[in-house]
Amino acid sequence: MRVSHGTIYRYAYSRDGRAEKFYQHLPRHRRNRRPQGTRKHYGCQFLDELAIKHRPEAVGDRVQFGHWECDLVMFRKEFGKANATSLVERVSRFAVVLKNPDRQSKPVMEGLIDGLSSLPSHARQLVTFDRGMEFSAWQHMKDGLGADLWFCDPSAPWQKGTVENTNHRLRRYLPRKSDPTAFTNQYLKSICDRIYATPRKCLGYQTPAEVFRTKLMEGAA
Repeated sequence: MRVSHGTIYRYAYSRDGRAEKFYQHLPRHRRNRRPQGTRKHYGCQFLDELAIKHRPEAVGDRVQFGHWECDLVMFRKEFGKANATSLVERVSRFAVVLKNPDRQSKPVMEGLIDGLSSLPSHARQLVTFDRGMEFSAWQHMKDGLGADLWFCDPSAPWQKGTVENTNHRLRRYLPRKSDPTAFTNQYLKSICDRIYATPRKCLGYQTPAEVFRTKLMEGAA
């Protein structure tokens, strides 16, 4: 039986779901559902032709390598605006985590350019984001990396479910209550090492690192 994302969220915030603390299993662990309209959306920053509805079907089917999803991992306000970028390749589930001192879009995009530019072009074909203002400098990344960029519909985080799932895994090591300014690049790398060295059922019990390496070699052949 297939259950929609909307049904899951409605149950999580129902009386029974609250009693079971079901919200703890959601990506952002919110106790209360954000009322509609409370988050600003900046549609003018994101062209309609870049909407996810125009993204090639092959991306959704996971039949091509080099398609990434991106999000920010946020922390408590008392620690300021520091955060981390989470980036995951859809076929291999290979993850990368990058430090950000704040949410300014251009530096976030420059971090992504630095993180992906060392890969061959077939391994960084496109990236899917949500419509947060931290990704509004998308043109800067497109110019710097040459990859195609796509954006989820407003209030539709499940449209980039691979990185949402990855964020849930990252929270084991990066809880919201932790101080992101204390993270070192070596610590973030060690977290990624754990994630992509763990066999995954969806990968036939191969590790993300193994699948990623295989796909890199296939593209280079």
